[in-house]
Amino acid sequence: MVSILRVLKNIRQGGIKQWWRNMQYIGDAKHGRLVGTDSLGNKYFENYNPYEEVPGRQRWVDYSQDDFNASHIYSEWHAWLHHIRTEAPTDEAMKKYTPNWKAPYCENITGTRGRSITYSTTAPKIRAWEPVVKKREGSVSA
Repeated sequence: MVSILRVLKNIRQGGIKQWWRNMQYIGDAKHGRLVGTDSLGNKYFENYNPYEEVPGRQRWVDYSQDDFNASHIYSEWHAWLHHIRTEAPTDEAMKKYTPNWKAPYCENITGTRGRSITYSTTAPKIRAWEPVVKKREGSVSA
């Protein structure tokens, strides 16, 4: 739960517009230092004030798109967000460690109509029983 003093402090630091955006998208009144941006336009923030943030929640991302998901973050920034890296990735470092054969960014399309659906080319091992009906020979009349 966000306290009134924290809300007022964050409105004063970031402005009412930024506070409203944070409440709509991340559900918390946060204000921190801008660490960097990526090529997709996402902004990464950090706030290490122990009296304001819960441990482990000092780093967050402000997505550039309204319809966002976790696949909109590069792996280098993901490592920084989850405290795997201590230093935020720079553009030079991302270019240095990015192989030239690496494909350009592609959004995760799992669960959409564009997903990859596999199909089997082998016959199933178990088949459902289908009864065979024989024709009756002659009719019995009484």
